[in-house]
Amino acid sequence: MSTITSEVSTSSSTNKTAYSILIAVSFAHLLNDLLQGVIPAIYPRLEQKFDLSMGQIGMITLCYQLAASLLQPLVGSFTDKNPKPYSQIIGMFFTTTGIIALAYAPSYGWILAAVILVGIGSSIFHPESSRVAYLASGGKRSLAQSIFQIGGNSGTALAPLLVAWIVIPNDQHHILWFVLFALVAKIVLTYIGRWYSNNLKLVNKNQKKKIYLPDLSPNRITSSIAILLILIFSKYFYVASITSYFQFYTMDKFGLNEIQAQVYLFYFLLSVAVGTLLGGYFGDKIGRKYVIWFSVLGAAPFTLLLPYVGLQWTGILIVIIGLIISSAFPAILVYAQELLPKKIGMVSGLFYGFAFGMGGLGSAVLGWWADLTSVAYIYVVCSYLPLIGIIAYFLPDMKKVGLKEAE
Repeated sequence: MSTITSEVSTSSSTNKTAYSILIAVSFAHLLNDLLQGVIPAIYPRLEQKFDLSMGQIGMITLCYQLAASLLQPLVGSFTDKNPKPYSQIIGMFFTTTGIIALAYAPSYGWILAAVILVGIGSSIFHPESSRVAYLASGGKRSLAQSIFQIGGNSGTALAPLLVAWIVIPNDQHHILWFVLFALVAKIVLTYIGRWYSNNLKLVNKNQKKKIYLPDLSPNRITSSIAILLILIFSKYFYVASITSYFQFYTMDKFGLNEIQAQVYLFYFLLSVAVGTLLGGYFGDKIGRKYVIWFSVLGAAPFTLLLPYVGLQWTGILIVIIGLIISSAFPAILVYAQELLPKKIGMVSGLFYGFAFGMGGLGSAVLGWWADLTSVAYIYVVCSYLPLIGIIAYFLPDMKKVGLKEAE
């Protein structure tokens, strides 16, 4: 029986929820995603300085997201068998190097190299950090994942405000100030790594803990994973349209300046953070399937309306969309972990990686499309994506599925 099998059983059946660790890993996630959030937040500045097209901006996101997505399942699969309590610190080293490179990037090629380094750091950080949240959950898995995820969403929300304060009034070199956040993150990750290391020692003393699998056929498990990945595609393609191009949309359509546009992006990102926490809470209470279904499909009426309203209603709708659509990810991730409880790291890496990959691909495709048509037009097209959420109907209700002991 693999190490992760024992870890899952121990965390879910005997441990109390370790809120101090959940808060610490959430704060580390905040700092990690704050550093990542610098990339899209400085797009308007990079566009002006290097005379970039929307397609080139989309390619920046694609390079970053591919680096973040392709490695995550591999990292998660490796750490399932060989847990590395301090690997997140190595990831933060790559992120720090990328931020420094971005601050001094003299050309478009250097920008791409810098964001790839940040993506590699993200690919190392997320699988093991998600596993720590799982181990610290004490059985409250959706809540634990939402606490972990809200840190990342809060960091992403803070990035445009800090960029507007630190970088935009000055110049590109001021990105270097964000290295201070990386240093704080390394301190927090050392504390988390120490707890994780001690947890592994306790687990290794008790290798006879049993793990229970959902009583579903392999085909049903495979089809359910496929449905979840399709929902990730729908969610993150739409989110990519907001995080990469919403600033340009509000500037072009409503005549906002760069700083005002950053504030509207902040509204969306802050609502995403709140919605993530609500999704985790209700996932544990009413069932993850129903949260997933509501989160993706429920955003559709508001995304369909967004391209046709004025500035005031744009601000209102973007908050509502953020609240609803963000509540899905903790439920999706925990649902997938329950389908494959012996492969927590691989599942976490797969879903985080796929989410990053779809965000990057979406940004590249939408940037190319915006160059051919307009930024406003891509919001008309993307408004239909949440309708894909109807397929969540075909997911089994895990609260009604029996369990069987793993062989």
